[in-house]
Amino acid sequence: MIRTNVVKLSVIPAFAYREKTASGDIGIVIVRPDQRQPGIGSISKKTGEAVPLKNTPVDVYPAEAFAEAVELTGGLEFRKQGKAKVSKKMLKEPKVKEEPKPVEVEPFVYEVLIEKYTDKNGKFSYELMNKDFIQFAHRSTVVKDKIAEKESAKKIVRYITHTKIRNITKNDDLTDEEVDKIIEILDEIYPKGVFKELNAEIRKALK
Repeated sequence: MIRTNVVKLSVIPAFAYREKTASGDIGIVIVRPDQRQPGIGSISKKTGEAVPLKNTPVDVYPAEAFAEAVELTGGLEFRKQGKAKVSKKMLKEPKVKEEPKPVEVEPFVYEVLIEKYTDKNGKFSYELMNKDFIQFAHRSTVVKDKIAEKESAKKIVRYITHTKIRNITKNDDLTDEEVDKIIEILDEIYPKGVFKELNAEIRKALK
């Protein structure tokens, strides 16, 4: 259970905490119960200020929120890797008629995916991610066996995406439901379908 290492923000209805990034630096994570995607940033060693990761929506997670998060979390223990659940009761906002669903995403996963698949222009690339997942599918003997057995494309793609995301994040404890939620959120950010190319490749292989 998260206790002293999480702080409530006043700039926006959200909670924030610090954690170690994949590269060993200090990261700052902001979680809102009304948003599926968390706000993630790193703390500059030179200035001590938060630097939001690319693709963090500034209208949802403004600079003022990151600045407050850095100030309030100063000196607190780092939060261990795991999922943060934030509910309406924690925020104590009685004016909100509809209670938002708890956030059930893994902030660490987004951070790793963004860092791994950012292109030369500094943008998160779905093309790079699909290419990597397709290469994994071509190398995997398990995938080859599934294709030979004519398993459904949906099940094969689910195996590929779940296995890769667990491998990339080095977190075998991610449940199928959590990985499904991550993919669902990526699909919402990229309405054309985040794994459109991967799906097409598997359907082609099954033919």
